Amino acid sequence: MNAIPVRPDAPPDEAVVMRKVGLRLVPFLILCYFIAYIDRVNAGFAALTMNEDVGLSQAMFGIGGGLFFLAYVLFEVPSNIAMERFGARVWIARIMVTWGLVGAAMAFVTGPWTFYLGRFLLGAAEAGFFPGVILYLTYWFPKAYRARIVATFMVAIPLSSFLGSPLSAALLQMDGIAGLRGWQWLFLMEAVPAVLLGLAALALLPSRPADAAWLTPRERAWLTDRLAADRGGGASPVADHLPLWKVLSNKYVWALALIYSGSSATSNALSLWMPQILKSFGLSNLETGFLNMIPFGIASVFMILWGLRADRSGERVWSTALPLAVTAACLLATSLTSSLTVTLVLLSLVLMGNYAIKGPFWALATEWLSAGTAGAGIAAINTLSHLGTGSATWLLGVIKDATGSFPLALLPLVFLTASGSVMVVALGRAARRRVGLREAAGVS
Repeated sequence: MNAIPVRPDAPPDEAVVMRKVGLRLVPFLILCYFIAYIDRVNAGFAALTMNEDVGLSQAMFGIGGGLFFLAYVLFEVPSNIAMERFGARVWIARIMVTWGLVGAAMAFVTGPWTFYLGRFLLGAAEAGFFPGVILYLTYWFPKAYRARIVATFMVAIPLSSFLGSPLSAALLQMDGIAGLRGWQWLFLMEAVPAVLLGLAALALLPSRPADAAWLTPRERAWLTDRLAADRGGGASPVADHLPLWKVLSNKYVWALALIYSGSSATSNALSLWMPQILKSFGLSNLETGFLNMIPFGIASVFMILWGLRADRSGERVWSTALPLAVTAACLLATSLTSSLTVTLVLLSLVLMGNYAIKGPFWALATEWLSAGTAGAGIAAINTLSHLGTGSATWLLGVIKDATGSFPLALLPLVFLTASGSVMVVALGRAARRRVGLREAAGVS
């Protein structure tokens, strides 16, 4: 029997189109973010030997971590605006090549001031990559897909520590080869992929669906229309086409930034400091590397499952609030134990909750931001949240130096994540009221 012919104007199979887009873009972007995060947090493993070699105290190491985020804050919004002007393909490639070169230069720090400079320049180089990719994904994926897609993309964060931990520990064993210390080899070897992937991005990342040669004309037209309908449907609590200064002063943008600051601070602080937390139990570098894998591996799986759940239910607010509450409670509980096993279990629960919010939170944020404010708004949320991230990273080092206790040093993270859990519920209620009033006014 002959197959029934498909009319030229018939809409394509949605599942087929979205599968094509997902397989073409998401694995490559995950790999890029995986390398970005390794280059961001590999100083945590380098510190196991580097700090003594170059004379860094815990407080100095914390200052360097904070300077990364200071630079990130200063350059993130301009970077996202530049991406909209120059196109995602060119700008993402530029970011990756730049951070790879700066990451390699970290191998040559000689003391506190060169360490500070290196971390600041790395933050400036990487600024814009994450919010740029989140914005880029809105060019390709309708709202109904975003929680799972963002969660899948952001699985690169825990994977960077899950796979990067044993890799970094192994690179430290290259100590003495060609006259270089192990931590120098770590920085050099882990910087090379960023440059290579940046060059690959020029060939592999089309800026918009209209540029995707691997979609048929009918598929490109359907996806473009579907995304346009998404942008035109519903009402967002953040008005469209606001000037930049109004986006930066919008109360919803600031509230979303506060919510995300707890998650951002926790993931960055633990990625940077957890090797030293585990090493404080008397472990070797290799033992530290393998144990550090466990919480991040569990969190990698859970964040994808939670993102799928959030998309299937269509619920964003509680899908963000509940994991934040779990993160805060388990962080606080680490101060009640001195057992390595219990600490490892609690840190696994912390990271499960912390990474679970990534998908539903960014799906929520992109739904609340209008199409005309998405570029600046996403960057502003991520940028403002990093004010908390940089402060928490710095405070962790200061408190650890002053008290000798890592659990006490984690208390600022407890405050940020608990505040975010409460804030997202309050913000959700306010947004529903505001959108309801707008719709009622439109009907009348």
